[in-house]
Amino acid sequence: MKNTFKTFLILLLISFTANCCFAEQSFEDKKKEIIALYNSNNLQEAYNMISKITEDERDYEIWYLLGNLSQDFNNDTNAVFFLQKSIIMKPDFDKAHYNLGNIYLKEKKYNSAIKEYKLAIKYKKDFPYYYYNLGCAYLGQNDYKEAKSAFEKAIKLKNDNADFYYNLALALKNLNEEKAAKETLDKYNQLKEEEK
Repeated sequence: MKNTFKTFLILLLISFTANCCFAEQSFEDKKKEIIALYNSNNLQEAYNMISKITEDERDYEIWYLLGNLSQDFNNDTNAVFFLQKSIIMKPDFDKAHYNLGNIYLKEKKYNSAIKEYKLAIKYKKDFPYYYYNLGCAYLGQNDYKEAKSAFEKAIKLKNDNADFYYNLALALKNLNEEKAAKETLDKYNQLKEEEK
């Protein structure tokens, strides 16, 4: 019985010390630790640490991380809320717009996805995946002309991604540009072969 009580006291002391240390850390140090946990796939630990930060203390990056964690935990409703909080705090935060667009794309809310991807592009024009996902949203709407344009922009920025060519070929085929579709599909096949 004494050993159990002793063990309990030691665990309580360790827990108290850990919480005190967390409270004494600067916000930036807490954030760095949370990001490190998130990047090393310790999602639950990252979430637990964020939970200790009051809503008033959270900045746009913490809300963004909460959005990502919610997506990781398959809770898109919370993810949308948290990403929107991030965007309210920093309207030009391209990554939050992009991730919000990804949720809308998955939910087949193509107009909302397109709006978010365009905002992401407005704030960071040189990231190919923003254009690629914009093209995918246009494909979802059967707007093949806009899809083609978006995929071409993605390819200009990153010409070694097979998926970009596959979806461009799909848009071209639906635009009855058979020759260009075949050439693009050949490029897709070449890149897939190189991946092996």
